[in-house]
Amino acid sequence: MTRKLAGFNLPGPFRADQLKPGDPYELSGGHPVECLPVGGRGSRANLIGATILDSDPDVESAGVDTGFALTPDTLRAPDVAVGNVTDAPGWVKGAAPPLAVEYADTGQDEVELTAKIADLLAAGTRLVWVVRLVGPHRVEIHAPESAMRLAYPGEVLAAPGILRNPVPVAALFDRNAAHEVTLRNLLQRKGYRDLEQVREDGKAEGLGEGELAALRDALTLILDQRALSIKPERHAEIRECVDPNQLRRWLRLAIGATSESDIFGASANGA
Repeated sequence: MTRKLAGFNLPGPFRADQLKPGDPYELSGGHPVECLPVGGRGSRANLIGATILDSDPDVESAGVDTGFALTPDTLRAPDVAVGNVTDAPGWVKGAAPPLAVEYADTGQDEVELTAKIADLLAAGTRLVWVVRLVGPHRVEIHAPESAMRLAYPGEVLAAPGILRNPVPVAALFDRNAAHEVTLRNLLQRKGYRDLEQVREDGKAEGLGEGELAALRDALTLILDQRALSIKPERHAEIRECVDPNQLRRWLRLAIGATSESDIFGASANGA
């Protein structure tokens, strides 16, 4: 059967090498699958999931909407992919992500989602988590040769050999819970167990200065990890701060910040 892609004078069925990054299609067995923009809720959820998973201490690569050329005629782009995400242009060829996450919101094409899960698992993906944003909050867990399982808020998701830390189901829906998990992950990347250890290490040094130093160190590490552009005067403000509550507040804000003003307030823009 001959098929056409909108905007392309190409006969079908199609191959992954006929498409380029930015084209609004995935392929399943040569069949085009149109990929449309997501709504506000879906985009926020994608960001939450990507932030948590990319920060896990054992994760070396992760991506959002990464195109995996699973076979010559199958191209799939999970909402969030963990593992096998190359730092190079073009599709990722010859490898599937060990963990893939899909956020299913209003209007989800269930037939297409089922086909996408099957394509990923057949290509070597070990786990597919489908985060359901409609109805009761829940996550579907799909694995090769296993029946689908459900997990609900209050439970955790494990991905042995992929993630070091279990992911609370609630953190895939709730931004504040996600920030707590991300903070723990980033601190572990720098040798701390969690924020409580930062406090304990500081108290062990006595007189409160040790705790201040540990908090300053943790904040600086997270700013570096997030690659946020912070003015020199802000770094000086961190070094000179003697209020542990203020340092903790900046630390938590830094987890989800996209700019200096998200951490230090509107005054940062004019500083």
